[in-house]
Amino acid sequence: MAAQRYRGVAELPALLPIFPLDGALLLPGGALPLQIFEPRYLNMVDDAMSGERLIGMIQTSAGGDRSRPRLARVGCAGRVTSYAETGDGKYLITLTGLCRFDVGEEVSTLTPYRQVRPHWGPYARDLEGEEVALEFDRAPFLLVLRRFLDLHGLGLEWEAVNIAPAAPLINSLSMALPFDRAEKQALLEAADVDERRVALTALLEMGLAAPIDDDDEPPAIQ
Repeated sequence: MAAQRYRGVAELPALLPIFPLDGALLLPGGALPLQIFEPRYLNMVDDAMSGERLIGMIQTSAGGDRSRPRLARVGCAGRVTSYAETGDGKYLITLTGLCRFDVGEEVSTLTPYRQVRPHWGPYARDLEGEEVALEFDRAPFLLVLRRFLDLHGLGLEWEAVNIAPAAPLINSLSMALPFDRAEKQALLEAADVDERRVALTALLEMGLAAPIDDDDEPPAIQ
């Protein structure tokens, strides 16, 4: 696991390249596949691969301009654990979530991509890398989940869902389900997995009450 490379937040870098991408949620321990094609982010991946292989995934918030949007308060750093190049110059990478961070000062650099000084301290427990024991009544949660998926035209491998450990299940669903930017951010900022479970359940219940636009294509769960 990527977290095992670091014994504490003091070993994490003081400067972090960031990839602002709304709707893409990375959580510690989770795996996020990405297709990189924009030149500045190709450059970012090149630089990351020659160093710590760390990239900070972050969403934007209201304000700023289109080319340089304002950043959300919290992001999550991931380590490049899979890397491939395509024939047309794209990179296919997978980031494995390592540790969340508060956004500190944004640094003026010569790189085409943005970099920040991350504050790792509040999220030191993300580096423990041990499965969190989480006990809750699955039956009501899975019932709400099934109704949400049916309503939105989505599916899951229920055999895998039924046997999955609780904490990885909650985190993988939080990353994969089609929530909006603010909802994804709320899941990221949850203090722990149990708080994330409560937030996820609330979002599923809200999704059941929201009207569906028949013209919209249902998003796929990756």
